[in-house]
Amino acid sequence: MSIRTYILASACVVLMPMATMAALLDFPGNALLTGEETVGRGSYKVPVGAWQNGELPLVVAEGEVMQQAWKITASGLTSLQILDPLKTQLTAEGFEVIFECETDTCGGFDFRFETNVMPEPVMHVDLGDFRFLSAKRKGADAPEYVTLLVSRSQNAGFVQLVRVGEPADETELVASTKSPALTTISESPPVDQPVLPLEQALQETGHFILEDLVFQTGSSDLGDGDFATLATLADYIKAHPDNTFALVGHTDAEGSLAGNIALSKKRAASVVHRLIKDYGVDKKQISAEGNGFLSPRASNMTEDGRAQNRRVEVIDTSTR
Repeated sequence: MSIRTYILASACVVLMPMATMAALLDFPGNALLTGEETVGRGSYKVPVGAWQNGELPLVVAEGEVMQQAWKITASGLTSLQILDPLKTQLTAEGFEVIFECETDTCGGFDFRFETNVMPEPVMHVDLGDFRFLSAKRKGADAPEYVTLLVSRSQNAGFVQLVRVGEPADETELVASTKSPALTTISESPPVDQPVLPLEQALQETGHFILEDLVFQTGSSDLGDGDFATLATLADYIKAHPDNTFALVGHTDAEGSLAGNIALSKKRAASVVHRLIKDYGVDKKQISAEGNGFLSPRASNMTEDGRAQNRRVEVIDTSTR
């Protein structure tokens, strides 16, 4: 198994041969195939329902497993705008959508981490903004499955495509601008996204970055200072006693993944501890999770970027 990375030098470039399934989907001309993994014969757990009661409904599909990640460079894209044209193409090719969800209805954080996802920077998933779709069509000997996981960053959209079925004939794939919805958006000038107040962000997007928390490289110590967002967050949590929230820690890219995941969870745990100890938040409503350096929001090549990546965000994990 290997990951092959390609660079598109223009808006329409012929890539190296790959599975026919990918050729059924037209990506916009500014789409970059960032990685691909293919297993000639294997199995893949296809999500067919939302994470609920500690479980993720799955169907084990067998056959050739092809996994691709695509990056679409454009500001202003929404995850729905990215997914809809691809969904339309799938249904036109005879696929039946068997499950579709959006962040909270998927199961949020738990769904994301129970789903097989290619690593950063090949594939990026915003824990507060992603969509998922699984589809199936009849094959000659066995069903053929396709899943799409779509998310975005400030300046780009990301798509993970997984196809499981009988081995497909190899063909050339052209990344074209046949998807008018994506093409139109990609030509729009960048739009600065306003920073919403904590209460509004949690209600509208389901997550909020606690910007005033400061962590040094390698440290999980929150310090003894007053952090305004913690008081605001505590008031919000108390005002929504039926909701649950996850504090998710993130790190810069210095050090190993395992070490950074452990560190990021400790950072989140320090925030949880402060909310319970100093602000009287019900411990049953909040939990601590760690994502290491897997979801950067800035470059790790500069100190400023690394400082931005050392953060904790709150996610409303309620599913009702």
